[in-house]
Amino acid sequence: MAAPLILAGVLLASGVAKLRHPEDEAAWADLGVPAALRRGWLMRLHPWAELLLAAALLVLGGVLTALAAACAVILFGAYLVLVARRLTAGTDASCSCFGAPEPITWITIVRNAWFLLLATVAAAVTWATPLFGGPLAALGDQWVWLVGIAAAAFTAVLVLWHPASAGHLVEAGVPTIADRTSSKSGTVAEVDPAEYIRTRTPAVPVMLADGSTVNLRQLAARGPMLLLAVKENCGACLPVIDAVPRWRELLPEVAVRFLLWPAPENSGLTERSEPQSLHDPYFYVQGSIADWATPAAVLIGADGFLAGGPVSGYDDVSAFVGDIYESLHGVRPDV
Repeated sequence: MAAPLILAGVLLASGVAKLRHPEDEAAWADLGVPAALRRGWLMRLHPWAELLLAAALLVLGGVLTALAAACAVILFGAYLVLVARRLTAGTDASCSCFGAPEPITWITIVRNAWFLLLATVAAAVTWATPLFGGPLAALGDQWVWLVGIAAAAFTAVLVLWHPASAGHLVEAGVPTIADRTSSKSGTVAEVDPAEYIRTRTPAVPVMLADGSTVNLRQLAARGPMLLLAVKENCGACLPVIDAVPRWRELLPEVAVRFLLWPAPENSGLTERSEPQSLHDPYFYVQGSIADWATPAAVLIGADGFLAGGPVSGYDDVSAFVGDIYESLHGVRPDV
């Protein structure tokens, strides 16, 4: 009975996470979902379908739960195909499998393959459970095993769960942004340093669009920078790319720069006029700060320390820009 119970827990966690962080068409496009399936009503239905499937696996048995488990096999099989195709294509895509976007790695492949195996086992065994009550009823006086499974799941959550980045300015406290972004203009009120754990800006080499190589920390000393990590073939990045001119107009105090992986001559997003794009073909910047899913944003102060972020996804990046503006001007902009 463990397989359907564990699978139901996975689907519950996934459905709730997707309700908290709704999916959008750009994220589905980035994952490689066929255009015919990228419909608003399907995106809204997706988390509820996962929750309904979880409930069916928990309380139904016989042919009903066998059908539910077969649906789970199809669902997790599709998830596995999508993430495997994106990873093998080398597109550095991300997925929102559990709400917030995360980079697709081989761990993602292994995780989804394991979920598919659980779904297959559930389809093979749950037909023998009571029609109403399913695996929960089948436990009978062995319900103590359910406590054991729950304890194991809780332990796994405690081991693997990582709190939201202290650099997310919405949670770190908006007043701290002004302190970190102001460099040569204006003074700001002092803030409690405990509100945000600051780390030094990596002193790593990055390439400017003109081909010259600079030290990231030394470049930031000229003034605060908002780095926007984007890719040309990333559907989720398009809203961020389109918003850059508007954000630059909104934040003249901050150099808003693209952070790109290809060399300048190999990217269609290269910007040779100031603020020039930054190019990081060896992933020095990301490797020194945090693994993020594109699009992502990180704010670098002029004092040699990170000022906020990284945050990922258009909604969070847009809110991040709003936080910076509000800290500098005292009002919330329309971003």
